[in-house]
Parts: sequence; structure tokens; C-alpha cells
Amino acid sequence: MYASQLRMRSGDSEICGWLTPERIVFYCCGMCVLYVGIIALWAYASHGFSDPRLTRPGEDFSIFWSASYGLLHGSAMQVYDHASFDKLQRALFTNVSRDSVMPWLYPPTFLVLIAPLALLPQLVMYFVFVGGGIALLSGGTLRVSGLADSFRGSRFAWFVVAASPCVFVPAIFGQNSLLTAGIAALTLHWLRRHPVRAGLCLGLLAIKPQMAVLFPLVLIAARAWRTLAAAAFSAALFGAFSVLICGVQSVRLFFVNTGIARETLLEQCRGYWLASPTAFAVLREGGAPIAAAFAAQACVGLIAAAAAWQVWRNTRDTRLRAASLVVATLLTNPYVWHYELAWLGIATACLTALGSGEGWLRGEQSVIALAWLLPVYELFNRTAELPQIGPIVLLLVLLIVVRRVRVMDEERGERTTLAYSHAVRIIR
Repeated sequence: MYASQLRMRSGDSEICGWLTPERIVFYCCGMCVLYVGIIALWAYASHGFSDPRLTRPGEDFSIFWSASYGLLHGSAMQVYDHASFDKLQRALFTNVSRDSVMPWLYPPTFLVLIAPLALLPQLVMYFVFVGGGIALLSGGTLRVSGLADSFRGSRFAWFVVAASPCVFVPAIFGQNSLLTAGIAALTLHWLRRHPVRAGLCLGLLAIKPQMAVLFPLVLIAARAWRTLAAAAFSAALFGAFSVLICGVQSVRLFFVNTGIARETLLEQCRGYWLASPTAFAVLREGGAPIAAAFAAQACVGLIAAAAAWQVWRNTRDTRLRAASLVVATLLTNPYVWHYELAWLGIATACLTALGSGEGWLRGEQSVIALAWLLPVYELFNRTAELPQIGPIVLLLVLLIVVRRVRVMDEERGERTTLAYSHAVRIIR
């Protein structure tokens, strides 16, 4: 009955559900074949990943491993000082290209978190780091989305999440977005039943604070005061401990390094714009001034934040809340690489579970398919140099979330009116 009412609300007499669990598993199998082909061609073109002119798998993780090595065998200042860290990376990895070395761009919290990485060889820890990130993200996503119920078991659901492009892209670079997305998913899963645990988990996003920018807003909208307080306590304690280990000077150098990255990468690097699904990147690629691009990014961010607030105020459905938050977070930040779309995997899983269980609205399946493929598009766009469609796709995902909340509100209002009318007739 509910699925029928959803179809009526969307103006459809019947919605063809072509995004079935069986087809999703088939598509994921096809993507796995594509992944093998990508890695094989990559190895061939780079002569076994030895060509310093080309990026190699795990390149971002090698930066993390180098930072861990510097902290364990030197000091945090060796990591945060650009010249010292540059020298350290070239000593540890001889095939590093001159253009690939950037300052250490992460806060002391992340440096402390990854300190144990250099205790084992880089290749071993790469697989441990990526494998742990995939397990964390997959487990958190399945819990917050309930996708396993749509697949009649968890084995196929685990495969669908782990094999999605949202996981593959950060995995090949060894990026920490698998960890941050997993932390966000678990926070959202625990929010209703274990608010303090959710807040303590949320505090771990201090390793990448820009990805937690909208959490206070939605927690206020949901009146989740205990979670908000626990998150503030957790983040403050984590931050204080990290500064104690790394020194107060590390905080100043962190802001200096992020300023360098903003001026050289965010504002001036075309390679970044082609791989960044942000409004800022679209306008800079189109030749707009920096101020205009930041203004447009701010407008899109305000719209996304307002949409997330509306969703969190008007529904208690965890899947819709999670989808709105992760998409709005991606839309709000001006500095978002393709690998940050690991967060988008949470939204696609939540919306797929909703559509499979409660019926599809017009256009939802196509938008989810576009969002599912977006990380691969962004990955290859640095070479293809196609138009940057990322913000459009993200806005469409946010739109279908807001629309589904509205339809559910209208359906609930009609049921209330019907029940009231029925009660009046009985009384008479």
C-alpha cells in the first residue's frame, strides 16, 4: 500500500523497478572486472608502477606512512616542515616525482592516529589500512542503511558495498576517506539508540574536521544534545592529546600548510578542478574569479545545509537523514577530491534500500545509478577533461531525498485525516 501511494504521489501509475538486487550484484561483478582491467593497464603504462611521471597505487598512503616514519624516528616538526618532509619522502621512496610532493595537510589528530603505520613495511600496512577502511565503511553502511534486508542476506550486501566505485577509488590511493565515511556511518547508526556512543565516535572525525562541518547543525535539528556534548568532549580530548604529542607548534604549521594548499591547489590547479565535484571547481574551470567561485560555493553550501536541516527536522528515518547529511557535506566543502565520494556510497546504499523496500519514485533509480558511477567519472576526468558534472549529480541526489521526505509527510497526513474521519463516524 505504501509503495502504491508513493507511486501515486510521484505522478506514476507504475514505476518499473529495474534496479533490482540481482542486477545490482551483476553490475558490481562487472565493475570488479573493470577494476582488474584498470589496474592491469595502469601497471603496463607505468612499467610496473615504476614510472615517476605517473601516479602509482597507494601514493597517498605512502605519504601517511612517511609521516608515521617521521614521527616515530624524528618529531612532528619534521613532518609539518615542508622542506624536511619533502626530503624524508624522497629518501624513503626513490621513485617519487618532483611534482607529487605536497606539505603535510592533516591536523595533529590524524598524525597521532596513523603513528603506528611505519611499524611494518609500507606495502603490508597499505593492505591493512585499506582493508580496515573497507571493513569499517562496509559495516557502518550496512547497519545504517539496512541494505542486507533488501538482499535477503548480508553476504551479497557486503559485496555490493565493498565493490562499489565509492570504495574502489579511495582504496587504490590508500586514502583516509574510507575511515572518515565509516566513522560517519557508525555515528548515524548509533545516534538513536546509543547517543553517547555516537558522540564519542563522531569526535574521531577530528582527523578530518571539514567533513564534520554539518554534524552540529543536524544534531541541533534533531535535538540530539547528548550526542553533541559527547562529540565535543571526544574531539576536545582527542585534540588535546594530539597537541600534547605533536607540540603546539604543529597546530600553527598545520594552518600554514593548508594555506599553501589553498593557494596552489584549490585555487590554481586545473587537475584538481577536473576531479573535484564542487561548485567551486566548476566555476574555476570555467574561468570565474576566485571570489566568485567561493561565493557560488557558499550559496550551494547554504542550500545543501538548509536541505539537510529540513530533512532532519521532518523525518526520523535514519536512512533519509544519513543520505541528506553525507550529500550536503560533500556539497558544502570546497575542497573535495574524487576519493571523498566514499561518503556518497552511504547515500546510495540508503536510497537503494528505501526504494527496494518501499517503492521507487520517478527518476530515483537513474539518479542513484549516476551517483554510483560518479567516482569513476571523476577519477578519469583528469585525463578526459569532460565537463564537471559532480555538483549536479550531488544536487539531484539531495533533491530526491527531500522529495521522498515530502511524499512521506503527505502520506502520513492523509492517514491521520482518514483515521480522524473514521473516528468521527464511529462517534456519531
